[in-house]
Amino acid sequence: MAAITDEAIRELAAFRGQQAPVTTCYLDVDGRRLARPQELDQELDRLLRDARARAGGNGSVLADLKRVEALVRDGIDRSRTRGIVVFACQAHDLWEVVALPVPVHSRVVINSAPAVGQLEAILQDHPRIGVLLADKQRARMLVVDLGELTDRSELLEELPRDYDSRGHSDQGYDREQHHVSELTQQHLRHAASVAFQVFQDTPFEHLVLGAPDPVAAELESCLHPYLKQRLAGRIAVNASASPAEVRDAVLAVEGDIERRREAEVVRRLRDAVGTGQRAAAGLDAVLTALREQRVERLLVSAGFSETGWHCGSCGALAALGRTCPGCGAEMAHVDDVVEDAIEEALARGCKVEICVDNADLDVLGRIGALLRF
Repeated sequence: MAAITDEAIRELAAFRGQQAPVTTCYLDVDGRRLARPQELDQELDRLLRDARARAGGNGSVLADLKRVEALVRDGIDRSRTRGIVVFACQAHDLWEVVALPVPVHSRVVINSAPAVGQLEAILQDHPRIGVLLADKQRARMLVVDLGELTDRSELLEELPRDYDSRGHSDQGYDREQHHVSELTQQHLRHAASVAFQVFQDTPFEHLVLGAPDPVAAELESCLHPYLKQRLAGRIAVNASASPAEVRDAVLAVEGDIERRREAEVVRRLRDAVGTGQRAAAGLDAVLTALREQRVERLLVSAGFSETGWHCGSCGALAALGRTCPGCGAEMAHVDDVVEDAIEEALARGCKVEICVDNADLDVLGRIGALLRF
């Protein structure tokens, strides 16, 4: 199964089905919601029944749907997979399957291009996070990617066995304590070095620390500048925490990171719209800006969907049809022009932000864009 990366998403977004439409299937296979196999079968049947009705008898699309059905009926390992995404077009020999450890919203999209919007949102909502846990003797470096925890390295550097139990009257106590302090500093520098090595091997967007306050402060001072730039806070877990404890703490931080980032970019949009600067708000204004290739960053409320129009001649999108505002040709009706706008923006190299529960963006029409000019 294919891996999910920014590059892979952009390659898919740029694909166009010239000879036949592309079938995109998002299927929630989360065992917590669909505990019994029969429930998953019912979910699949519902999706496929509706998709076949919309296929219009197209042989390539019907073959795609049959292949999706066979994939699911053959069985999916749901111990680690909670969502699958399939991009298919028999006419162009396209078949990409992505297994995700996070759930998706079940839907089938039949369009001229793969529907990557939901996949893009998942990647945004789950940035790769490095986790450095440490105390005076032990350190662990972990990476959380799409909710999955990987233990990348572990250090255990022994201090003198009775360093914390000797009496203050012992001869050489101060010297011993100085030695212990040096060993601790060496250990933390080593831990910071390992964290940077992991970052070089598996780049992550954010770093969180789990350590007692005095240790955390010293550990932070040892970090490489690249890692200091990525510090996103601390978590209240120790170096011997279980994977579940670490994962739960990191997911809470992850949510805070994402909401802060979304709020900042929506604030920029709101201010630009309010002052008449380079911004567009509302579906019609955004589609016009896309058509004129002025969009730098697209912002969409999660779950926003509207019917619209697509021009097969020049590729323009519009909220109203049938005449293309770009070239005057007759346009085709599409089920979800918002999804098309996301794919168009990605194909042109624009940044796309899928924002969750942001009231300011909802007020602006649930879609907006920061513009290049």
